[in-house]
Amino acid sequence: MTIFGTPIETIYLVLLIVSGVLTILYIFFGDVLHGLGEGLNFLHPTLVLSFITFFSASGYILELATSISSALIIAISAIIALVLDTLLNMFVLIPLSSAEESLAYTEDSLKGRIGKTIISIPEDGFGEVVIESKSGTIAKPAASVKNAPIEEGTQVLVIEVKNGVLYVVSYENNQLHYEE
Repeated sequence: MTIFGTPIETIYLVLLIVSGVLTILYIFFGDVLHGLGEGLNFLHPTLVLSFITFFSASGYILELATSISSALIIAISAIIALVLDTLLNMFVLIPLSSAEESLAYTEDSLKGRIGKTIISIPEDGFGEVVIESKSGTIAKPAASVKNAPIEEGTQVLVIEVKNGVLYVVSYENNQLHYEE
């Protein structure tokens, strides 16, 4: 079969090469297009490029390896691409997007957490507290709630978070040291 005087095998091969190059460019410059697929998940650039790649690769292989009619090969290739694209979305892209969100934290999620001072907090000043979690270590600037000094290496309890600064109180041996 020919389309506009070009053999269909050549069209499949050109589509495969172009989608491969676009995929590599998307890997490097994908952050620029990140918002493009937010509203329409089925038009996500990764899914579109993978569909074209799967379609053209299966079409090219089927044209070379079988003697089936080109119209049937187009239909089979579209079905193969749709199935592979769906599997890619369900088992790779969706879990990756969920995992990325689960590693993030908000300032509100730090309230009530126990940390350790790595830089002592002076009276009316700032130090630094580290909070360990399953997803990693968080180091944030900290100040004492009552403007009392807190030494380095002291366990502290996060009472409040304002503008990225943790307001903490001493928390030794699971006992709160909060003097009025």
